[in-house]
Amino acid sequence: MTVPQERSAGLAAVILAAGKGKRMHSSLPKVLHPLLGKPMIHYVLDFAKIVGADRVILVLGHRWQDVAEAVRGSGAEVVIQEPQLGTGHAVQQTKAALNDFDGDVLVLAGDSPLFTSATLKRLVAEHRNSGAAATILTAIADDPTGCGRIVLDDEGRFLRIVEEKDADPVTKAIKRVNTSTYVFRAPLLFEALEEVRNDNAQGEYYLTDVLEILRSRGLPIHTVLADSFEETMGINTVEHLRQAEAILRRRLGLHPDAAGRTSGT
Repeated sequence: MTVPQERSAGLAAVILAAGKGKRMHSSLPKVLHPLLGKPMIHYVLDFAKIVGADRVILVLGHRWQDVAEAVRGSGAEVVIQEPQLGTGHAVQQTKAALNDFDGDVLVLAGDSPLFTSATLKRLVAEHRNSGAAATILTAIADDPTGCGRIVLDDEGRFLRIVEEKDADPVTKAIKRVNTSTYVFRAPLLFEALEEVRNDNAQGEYYLTDVLEILRSRGLPIHTVLADSFEETMGINTVEHLRQAEAILRRRLGLHPDAAGRTSGT
């Protein structure tokens, strides 16, 4: 695997939005649940535009026609992940669309509507300034239970991500966690995805394995720390949805019972 010597300045955003959202206890696709009257996927689409993505690709699966209809007119391209075999498999579905793309790929989760534009702009800028093959957005969690831990060496360089179920007590004590938000050099991303295997308990292809593959090739992996864990929160339950609405209202100075349309700040 070689590092391209010249790359375009282009940026493509890939938004992962194929999941069912079973814990929402609703037939509505998770990314279509409203926040202040606006489907959460629209917040993430706004982020892609704010950071200057030239192209936005939505990876859809569960009731994809409904989601595609909800984003019609946004300019986003749609690819279908069927069956859904993990995050690595989801990003792999964009390979044909990005076959000749030589820029950077920002990967966002469609159920993470609370980022600030400042954090995502800094993520992209630091990735490019560092010359890294990939950059991970991380956060400090007071209670990291359930999150993948970011393991760094003594000089603060990335070593690996360890999932909760695989973590020993020392690793579980780490409070720096993965936010599932990344920037990759496109050619290196798709080369590495070809090597990802699904020999795990879930039988899925994990995007985090790409980071291990790139590092094993001696390529640099950079980490960026978000200003707060709060903004990296994913929406997985109805309670998370309520928390997210409260956060957005607070940011906008709205009355707790206010509703309306807004975008990421």
